[in-house]
Amino acid sequence: MTKAGKTILIVDDEAPIREMIAVALEMAGYECLEAANTQEAHSLIVDRKPDLMILDWMLPGTSGVEFARRIKRDDITSEIPIVMLTAKGEEDNKVQGLEAGADDYITKPFSPRELVARLKAVLRRTTPQGVEDPIEVSGLLLDPVCHRVTANEVPLEIGPTEYRLLQFFMTHQERAYSRTQLLDQVWGGNVYVEERTVDVHIRRLRKALGASHEHLIQTVRGTGYRFSTKAS
Repeated sequence: MTKAGKTILIVDDEAPIREMIAVALEMAGYECLEAANTQEAHSLIVDRKPDLMILDWMLPGTSGVEFARRIKRDDITSEIPIVMLTAKGEEDNKVQGLEAGADDYITKPFSPRELVARLKAVLRRTTPQGVEDPIEVSGLLLDPVCHRVTANEVPLEIGPTEYRLLQFFMTHQERAYSRTQLLDQVWGGNVYVEERTVDVHIRRLRKALGASHEHLIQTVRGTGYRFSTKAS
């Protein structure tokens, strides 16, 4: 897990620019994904759910501005903050980019330090309150910043998929989810995974939680699973 714990998607058709941005962001502790066009970008968004997208204005095929509009129109992706990159400094282009849903705008050439500072500001503004706050239920504590889970102050050994499952459950308590919904939310809609895979990871998660907390993950007959402190 990176220090900042955030994943940034860089969409630019020029590989040297992507590389320069990725180096600067990785040094600042971010994980980077790269796409040369909007098709690649869309697959990565569905698959990996990045925390922010750096989007070039001029792209082959669908332009960056048109892609930003599409992302902001779709309920599943509308929350992703977008920083537009452009060689155009004219005021009307800036307005057009912001109207398309961009959260900020940076004109080439730019310094990597300036870019990192602007990204941090956008992420601070757009991270919903509480997303980085630890969640505690009946002595079970999940800390999203450190990526750690403890049960009654004892650290738990928990795999990455089980961690994502638990984080989803703890932020969506008391509601039953089908296996399909869990696959979409935790694995991403682009990944082909058998529904039974969910059952395997639920079993592993219960085992990791141990006798004191495994009861929180409840099986809902005919539906799927729910996280609840109430008796099923």
